[in-house]
Amino acid sequence: MPFEEILKVVFPLLEGKDLVSCMLVCRQWREAAQDDFFWKCLCARRWPSICKKSSPPTLTYHKLFKNFYRRRPIRKILPPRLSFSDLEFYIDIWTGERLILSEVIPGPVLHKGMGTLPPGICDMLRFHLEGPEYKMTFSVQPRFNIPFDQTVSVSVLVGRRDHKKVACVINKSIFDYIDRTAHRALAFDYLDFSPAHPFVSGIRAWFSLLFMDHGDEGIVDVFGIELDFCDVADSEDQVLWLLDMLDWK
Repeated sequence: MPFEEILKVVFPLLEGKDLVSCMLVCRQWREAAQDDFFWKCLCARRWPSICKKSSPPTLTYHKLFKNFYRRRPIRKILPPRLSFSDLEFYIDIWTGERLILSEVIPGPVLHKGMGTLPPGICDMLRFHLEGPEYKMTFSVQPRFNIPFDQTVSVSVLVGRRDHKKVACVINKSIFDYIDRTAHRALAFDYLDFSPAHPFVSGIRAWFSLLFMDHGDEGIVDVFGIELDFCDVADSEDQVLWLLDMLDWK
């Protein structure tokens, strides 16, 4: 039996990676392995229905197999179209109807973070704030105290200086979870995205009050705030892309 005929018998039995390896052996094997019949055999084992047509739905079965056999690695995202210097955050915190904090925080300030942490914070909170996860923090000056029996809520809007538009991040959400061990009180809200991104939903913005023990068991001493999107965004660029997708008005 001629050698070419042997290859035609063996090649349809191979897996894709083995057929690719055969193409690297020599010119004769490469030319033989380029026969689309062999790649149709591979596609038929993986996607039988797509081989019922008389011709491949793509240019060749080789191209079909190469494009879809393996999951593609996660691609590095492009640089975001806005920066923190384009942004400013409007943060209002209430106890009932009483306003206890109202700040306009420039994007670069929130992006830079708190810097040196104050003495007296617990080890678990220090570990969280010094961890590698991306977060935006701000020191509250002056500090304020909150009794545990009071309902506390927060609103966060973000403005774009480049477009003169505003978007909502958190709309009067209540701090309904207090972690005494980690010394954080958390509130969240679901982000509203632009109609240009109709299939993006269910992403939360998290807002934390960072506190220390007050001495009185029923009161917390708030020294800082934290904003993050830890469900999906764990880098500066990802956060900026997420903000760019909001429903700016």
